[in-house]
Amino acid sequence: MQKALEIGKKSATGSFQLFIGQASSTAIMAMGTIILARIITPAGYGLYSIALIPSYMAILFRDWGINSALTKFTASLRAQKSEEKAYEIIKTGLIFETATGFTLSLILISLSGFIASAVFNRPESARLIAIASVTIFARALQTAARSIFVGFERMELNSLTNVCQAIVKSVAAPILVLVGFGALGATLGYTISFIASAIISLVVLYLTIIRRTKRKNSRNSSTAKTLREMLHYGVPLSISLILGGFLIQFYAFIMAIYCTDTAIGNYQVATQFATILTFFTIPISTVLFPVFSKINPQDENGLLQMVFMSSVKYTSLILVPVTMALMILSKPMIGTLFGKKWTQAPFFLTLYIIDNLFVILGSLTLGSLLAGIGETKMRMELSLITLAIGIPSSLIFIPSMGIVGLILTTIIASKPSLALGLHWARKKYAVKMDIKSSIRILIASSVAAIATLLAINFTAYADWVKLGVGIFVFSAAYLIAAPTLGAINKSDINNLQTMFSGLGALSKLINISLNFMEKLPNLT
Repeated sequence: MQKALEIGKKSATGSFQLFIGQASSTAIMAMGTIILARIITPAGYGLYSIALIPSYMAILFRDWGINSALTKFTASLRAQKSEEKAYEIIKTGLIFETATGFTLSLILISLSGFIASAVFNRPESARLIAIASVTIFARALQTAARSIFVGFERMELNSLTNVCQAIVKSVAAPILVLVGFGALGATLGYTISFIASAIISLVVLYLTIIRRTKRKNSRNSSTAKTLREMLHYGVPLSISLILGGFLIQFYAFIMAIYCTDTAIGNYQVATQFATILTFFTIPISTVLFPVFSKINPQDENGLLQMVFMSSVKYTSLILVPVTMALMILSKPMIGTLFGKKWTQAPFFLTLYIIDNLFVILGSLTLGSLLAGIGETKMRMELSLITLAIGIPSSLIFIPSMGIVGLILTTIIASKPSLALGLHWARKKYAVKMDIKSSIRILIASSVAAIATLLAINFTAYADWVKLGVGIFVFSAAYLIAAPTLGAINKSDINNLQTMFSGLGALSKLINISLNFMEKLPNLT
C-alpha cells in the first residue's frame, strides 16, 4: 500500500502538471474556437473539418508504435537507474519519425486533388487538404518530443508545448478568417500552430533532455538494432492504434458522404466542447502509461492489482460526475459560449459523451495497463474486434441516422472488446475494478444530475444564469451524495489527501472538498 501511495502521489503531481497544461491549452483553444464559430458559417466550418480528415487518416500510418516505445523504454530505463542508455532510444525515435512524417506529407499533398474531387465530391477542398498535409510532418516531430517528455516524467514540458500550440492556433485561425480567407484561413491557422509547436518542442527537448543523456551515453548500439527492438514492442500496439484511428476516420468519411455540412458543423462544435473532458482523461491516461511500465507484473502482481483498482475508482470519482454535468448542462453551455445558431449541437454533445461513463468499468485504464506491461498483442486483438463490429455498424447506422448513427456506432463498437479485455486481464493478472464502488459513483452522479436538471428547469433566465446555477447545484449535490451513498469512504479520502499532498497550494483547495465530505455523518 505504501508503494502504491508513493506511485499515486507522483502520478497525481504529474497528472496535475498535465491537467494545468491541458486545461490551459484547451481553454485557449476553446476561446479561439468560440471566436471562430461566431465568425465562420456552419458550412464553412464543415468544409474546414472535412479538409482535415485525410491528414488524420495519414497520421495513423506514420508512427508504427515508435512514440509508445519512446515512452515505455525511457520510463523503464529510468526505473532501472540506466538513464544513460536512453540517448540511443531518443535518437532512433526522432530519425524514424522525421522520415515517415516527411514522406507521408509529400504523398498526401500529391493526392489532395484526387481526394477532394473523387472521394469527397468537393473540389474546392483540394487546396485545404494540401495545406493540412504539412501537419503530418510537424506532428511527427511534436509527438515524438512529447513522448520523450512523458517517459522522463517531465509533464510540465509536455504542457508547455500544448499551450504554445493552442495560443498560435487560437490567434492565427480567427484572424485569417476575419480578413476574408474563410475555411482556408481556419486551415492555415491550424497548420501554422503545429509547425510552431514542433519547433518549440524540439528546442526544449534538446535543451532539457538530449544534451544531458548524450553526455551520459555509454551505449554503442547501432540505430538499426535499436529500431528493431522498438518496432518489436511498438508494431502490435501501433496496429491497434491504426485500427482504432482508421475506424474513426472511416466514420468521418462516411459522415462526409451522407451528412450535410451544417450537421457536420454542429457535430464538430459538440466534439470541440467535449474537449472539456480531456482536462481529465488525457492527464490520467498519459500518466498511467509510464506508471504501469515501471511495474513488473510477475514480481509485483499485488501492486499491479492495487494500482489498477485504485486508478479505476479514483478516475471514476472525477470523470463520471463531470460527464454527467456536461450532459445536463449541454444546452446552456453551448448557448452561452457558441450562440443560438448551433441548434443540433447540445443533443449531439449529450449523446457523444455517454461513452465516458464506461470509465467505471476501466475503459480509460485498460489500454494503459496492456501497453505498460507489454501486452501489445492483446491490445491489437481487441482493436481487431472493435474494427470488425464498427465498420458494418457504421454502414448501417450513419446512412440511415446521420450524426446520431455515427455517435451510436462509436459507443456500441468498442464495448465487446472492452468486456473481453477486462475478462482476459482478470484471468491472467487477477486485476479487477471495485464494481460496487463504480455503481455507487454512477448513482451519486445521477442524483446530482437530477437535482441540477430540476434546478435549471425552474430558472427562467438567460443561458449563462442557468449554467452558473447548474454548476453550483451539481457540485453541492455530488459532494453530499458521494459519501452518503458510499461512493467514497474515509480510506479513500485519506488516500486522496496523501496523493494530492505534493500539489502545494492546490492541495489545500482540494482538501476543502475532501474535508467537507469527511465531516458528513453518513461517511463510512
